[in-house]
Amino acid sequence: MKKEEFLDKLKIELKISKNSDYTIRNYLRANKELLDFCNKDPDQITENDLKVCMAEKISNKASSSVILFLAAIRYAYSNILKKDLTQGIKRPKREKKIPAVLTKEEVKKLINRAPTKKSKLMISLIYACGFRVSELINLKTQDLNFEEMLGHVRQAKGKKDRVFNIPLFLLGKLKKQAQKQQEEGQEYLFSGLKGKLTDRNIQKIVRITAKKARINKKVSPHTLRHSFATHLLENGTDIRMIQELLGHADLSTTQIYTHISTEELKKIKSPIDSI
Repeated sequence: MKKEEFLDKLKIELKISKNSDYTIRNYLRANKELLDFCNKDPDQITENDLKVCMAEKISNKASSSVILFLAAIRYAYSNILKKDLTQGIKRPKREKKIPAVLTKEEVKKLINRAPTKKSKLMISLIYACGFRVSELINLKTQDLNFEEMLGHVRQAKGKKDRVFNIPLFLLGKLKKQAQKQQEEGQEYLFSGLKGKLTDRNIQKIVRITAKKARINKKVSPHTLRHSFATHLLENGTDIRMIQELLGHADLSTTQIYTHISTEELKKIKSPIDSI
């Protein structure tokens, strides 16, 4: 079996299993990287070839990237060639990094320095609702119910739907944006000159805006999601409610925010203060 046929079969398997576009893209990329590196037909690649590729290509990457790479190879070879190249390879432990979080003042600066009204609205909405980038770009005008002040995220990560509150602060601007898009025959709430926006479009907007706002942190759209959750926790919102708002399947994923809330940490007094 040649490389192209193998990758085509993999794409079909992934689609049949209802994997997300994100997973399909990453799994195809990982397998193509292995095949290109080894320059062999898929059924000729050995466990040792895989180890050499990993040592050369991904040894300096984060544990999560290595785990994803191995998952992609295992899925492909198990489903198409009925063997597991990764069986003898030990997975690294997943790193527990504390994500960067903006202060409320920094969020305000970021929103105010957005270059256009549309980018300002997009940045505001990501923070206001704790959206993932994919959730923002896939949001359709029909997903917003302005009478009920509710919106729906459809088939987000893990193929989960969830409901979010439309912020009163953004209501008027969102109504105008939705009306404009509908008048132009656009399905999505936000679109660009070439149609549907991409993850990279949003990431670039946030990165450039953070630079203009002179925020000396590594800022991405996901930083706004982290900030949303952390600020809710600091305001006393129950962590299970935050779990629902973020669309986390497991509470343990949400509990990272109990470790990154500096405002909560400041409230803890050292025992020496009571001596």
